[in-house]
Amino acid sequence: MSKEDKASNEELWAGLGVDIAVHDQLIRGLAVLERRLHRKQNNRPLKMDYFNEVLSDLHGHRIAEIVEHKNQGGKLVGSYCVFIPEDLVLAAGAIHVGLCAGSDFPVQDAEKVLPRNTCPLIKSSFGYKLIKACPYTEASDLLVGETTCDGKKKMFEVLADYHPTYVIEVPQKKNTRNQGVFAAELTDFKVQLEQTTGNQISQESLQEATAKVENKFKALQRLFSLRQADPAPISGLDVLTITQIGFQDDVERFALRVNELCDELDDRVRDGIGVAPKGAPRVLISGSPMSLPNWRLHTMLEKAGAVVVCEESCIGTRLFSYLSEPEGDSLEEQLKAIARRHMSINCACFTPNHGRVEDVIRLAKEYKADGVIHYTLQFCHTFNNEGVKMEKALAEAGIPLLRVEADYSSDDSGQLKTRIEAFLELLGDIRGAY
Repeated sequence: MSKEDKASNEELWAGLGVDIAVHDQLIRGLAVLERRLHRKQNNRPLKMDYFNEVLSDLHGHRIAEIVEHKNQGGKLVGSYCVFIPEDLVLAAGAIHVGLCAGSDFPVQDAEKVLPRNTCPLIKSSFGYKLIKACPYTEASDLLVGETTCDGKKKMFEVLADYHPTYVIEVPQKKNTRNQGVFAAELTDFKVQLEQTTGNQISQESLQEATAKVENKFKALQRLFSLRQADPAPISGLDVLTITQIGFQDDVERFALRVNELCDELDDRVRDGIGVAPKGAPRVLISGSPMSLPNWRLHTMLEKAGAVVVCEESCIGTRLFSYLSEPEGDSLEEQLKAIARRHMSINCACFTPNHGRVEDVIRLAKEYKADGVIHYTLQFCHTFNNEGVKMEKALAEAGIPLLRVEADYSSDDSGQLKTRIEAFLELLGDIRGAY
């Protein structure tokens, strides 16, 4: 980045209330990670260049677009979960972004307010606001939370003392009554968005916004399906990063760039070009979300010779697998369809949640995974306890499973590396036996 660009960016960040000195430490650390992890991969698709540029300028160009939008009277809505419908935000004329929650950078500061024995995603989400290090958070006119776990919903009560915050109730059982409850919650959210933006959400604006968001979902579906090839045409680390970028990038531009990448991947699949040799161990990762820049597990696996072929995660198939199917053209029917779309997600917040276990077994077969890693953030009790059912079901299905619980620090990296290498050796022994 040139001195002129840096000065221009710092002026933008300062105008949003970002602590420049703290942010400078954060962005330098991200740049080192990106160079060390992403740029050193071999045989990457050429169309990754766009995503490389976005990653290297994560708080630059997109923040400038958002500030220009705000200068013209537009609003920014930030959220922390896939249960917040992006299309409702867009229909109100606002921009939607997913917020920073994937590093240990702000955790120590967050622990001055929140209990230490709290999930790192919760502490990271709150910590970025506390230390004013994330331009997306500081630029947000409204932060939107949800009740997918007890820790998050109580954190949002504290967060409301620092920033305008709205919380959506996510019912925890999938039945007809709760479909109606969630549709009512989205109707209330619509009113909140209209008050925040000063714009009315119409049947036409929501229909147009849903088409944009679901085009993004379809692009990601296409990207993931190409990973079923052997050899895999793209690394799991690159796909994880692409999906993470999609929470901040312009929705239409992102879908266009993903489809351009998929065109190249189609050619690579046809020509048998992969990022790892044909027959490399194939791993599916399931469990807690991996917000940017949580890249450690993918990096360890792929440096050890495996390839991550699928993520059953909020930063994976749970994000994009379902589309809305309105039963009529009215605004009410569209809201009901969006509610059904989100209530179809098999998140661990639901009980019972047999669908997620079924998803993992189905995806392991579709993506020809040799094994599954069930990844749980430390103190994420929903996914951790659901791991018991997952372990039993995968054992019965004959699918090897490794359960991993971790936070955002690197303190356990040596132990984790050893466990991963042993798991991959086991997968090789099983494959050799056949």
